Amino acid sequence: MPALHSGLVWCRFRTGAFVLIFIAARRACEHGLASCRAVPGRRCGCAQIVCRRYRRRGHRMCDAAQRQDRSGTPAPAFAGAGVNLLWTSGWDSTFQLLRLLLKHRLPVVPYYLEDPTRASTTTELRTMRRIGDALRDTFPETRDLLQPLRTFPVGELEPDPDIADALRTIRTRIFIGSQYEWLPLFCKRHGMAGMELSVHVDDKVQALLASFVCEFDQAGKYRSFRVDPRHAGTAEYALFRYFSFPLFRIDKRAMAREAESEGWSRIMDMTWFCHRPLQGKPCGTCAPCAYAIEEGLAWRVPRARRVLSFFYRKLALPLKPPIRAALASVWKR
Repeated sequence: MPALHSGLVWCRFRTGAFVLIFIAARRACEHGLASCRAVPGRRCGCAQIVCRRYRRRGHRMCDAAQRQDRSGTPAPAFAGAGVNLLWTSGWDSTFQLLRLLLKHRLPVVPYYLEDPTRASTTTELRTMRRIGDALRDTFPETRDLLQPLRTFPVGELEPDPDIADALRTIRTRIFIGSQYEWLPLFCKRHGMAGMELSVHVDDKVQALLASFVCEFDQAGKYRSFRVDPRHAGTAEYALFRYFSFPLFRIDKRAMAREAESEGWSRIMDMTWFCHRPLQGKPCGTCAPCAYAIEEGLAWRVPRARRVLSFFYRKLALPLKPPIRAALASVWKR
């Protein structure tokens, strides 16, 4: 029994140490990002670039010359049939959809990249159909504005060495999901630029790109962000040059407040986010469930699974970074 007790104590000590290391590392990273935003000309260790002053209104503005990449090709954010929006049925992209349709009265072309290996794919497609039907019934003016959903199978995308290298480089600093390889592959294959991606405050990608983006005017209706062409040659530019980020300065709580004040809450409550649903309900342990809880939308996860999620986030999730780092070091050998 004493040996068993000692083993349990040692196990708890190791887990606690991992948690403390994780928190310390994350705070150090956040401190570094905050410092590089505030001090003009300071070299940022997390991004390895020289940052300019991060002004209160957000970021340095893009002028006409900066809206072109080095090849001279313009990067339009609004062209053709309407605003190109990556829509997943999730909270963030649905919020932007409602803003475009109901607030700005702009036509929208929604895109969805279909991953047959993800357990939530069928649920997401079904949810988008339900939201589309509810929009057309509740807000008849959207019938002409919301274009049919355009889907594309991820399995048909051909690998691109530049995009793969950029993702690997970024993952040495911060882990981001495999969708950040699919999305630029899709845009590059179809010659698309300005696809709206619903990156928001508290998103890892928002922190990653904070010192890389510039602000611009979108269709004369609202302000948005994109990666500044001056950062061409960086992994961040290679991966995110195809997108614009209209939600770059707003978090989920602010979205909820705006949706309620605009009368959109019923539509927003229809959104879906879980990658591994259990009996038609959020699992509580996948990354989107964890983010929803941490970013103020815990009420969207069933109570019993919130309890499970608590232990997962406190005990298992902190072990992922050191495990990924260890695996990365093994792969490099």
